[in-house]
Amino acid sequence: MKGLKDPSIRDFVYVHLLFAAVAAAVLLTPAMAGISARMLVVVIAYNVMIPLVALQRGHTEWVRIWLFAFALSILQIWPAGYLSAELGVLAFPDDIFLMIGAVPAYMAGFWAIPLFTIIYVGQFVQKRWADKWVFAIVSAISLAIFGTAEATLWMLPVWYAVGVAMIGHVAVYIIVPDIILGLSTYITFDIIRERPLWMIAIAAVLVMILYLGCAVLSFFMIERVLLGT
Repeated sequence: MKGLKDPSIRDFVYVHLLFAAVAAAVLLTPAMAGISARMLVVVIAYNVMIPLVALQRGHTEWVRIWLFAFALSILQIWPAGYLSAELGVLAFPDDIFLMIGAVPAYMAGFWAIPLFTIIYVGQFVQKRWADKWVFAIVSAISLAIFGTAEATLWMLPVWYAVGVAMIGHVAVYIIVPDIILGLSTYITFDIIRERPLWMIAIAAVLVMILYLGCAVLSFFMIERVLLGT
């Protein structure tokens, strides 16, 4: 556990273990509230815990990572809304009580959870190993995180794919766009990490547009061109 001697790494591990316990308690304990309400609690908890721990423990880099991840997470309601309302390939639970357009409110902060982790791990790898490994590792982490989410969160359900080619419960068309999302998020943050907040906001918009374009193109190429559905 040599890496845990680094205060930033140690706090990153501990806060995510604590969050995992909180999320499990909220999501798995029988409750009167539906899944959408419980997801909203989980998402709020994460997006409060990260900046609070960062400020308390003096991890200024965490704050900038979280700001970018959270800004991008809010913008991700547009791709989710398009896939749901326009293409009809993404569905959400029936008990939603708070919506942003066609998307549950919890989705506005949900993406900050994986994106913060992807950026943080990418920064860790970049500082300690050769740069040539960063893109490969970030891509692998993105595939692992988003792939696991796609394969498991339908059981709650947080969201689930409908009417598309699947590998298990993972929509085939979204695999590559998810990897591109993780990689482009890391690369973009690495470029604008010391820039003013308005530039961080613009960068988040550009990453969102890239993801939306990749998702739609991938859907069209796989579902319409290759499969002819």
